[in-house]
Amino acid sequence: MSSADDPKTARQPQPPSHAMVGTWRLVSYDVEVASTGERFPAMGERPTGYTIFSGEGRVWFMLTGDGRQPGDSDRDRAQLLETLIAYSGRYRIEGDVWVTAVDVAWNPAWVGTEQRRQFALDGDRLQVRTPWRVMPNWADKGETRSIITFERAVEG
Repeated sequence: MSSADDPKTARQPQPPSHAMVGTWRLVSYDVEVASTGERFPAMGERPTGYTIFSGEGRVWFMLTGDGRQPGDSDRDRAQLLETLIAYSGRYRIEGDVWVTAVDVAWNPAWVGTEQRRQFALDGDRLQVRTPWRVMPNWADKGETRSIITFERAVEG
């Protein structure tokens, strides 16, 4: 039986052949306010993080805020969750949107959801925008969206 006739092979998802495949280092994470156009650094001036798009169709996404310190108390450790975004899942590309079917996340409410992100590639820069919505962290500002910029990481 040829591999084309093998049911196991036929059911395998095809690896993405997209320019996003690879490792991307976080450059900035801003939040934009719809009503005013105001932008502010949501996780400080120098947040850290990476996103990795595998050729097999999985994405890993982890961002941490600027100036994080180890927590000594339960309260300190719980507050560290406010400066962390981390999730992984299978992804697909739909035009200029990447969609992640989340199967593990720092926030259990995301597990089993699809997270949609608009993106733009410009050489080795990747800019990601979340949909406009009222986010709990900045509910007083009305609708906001995240604008996250990465650059292709040179591993070596």
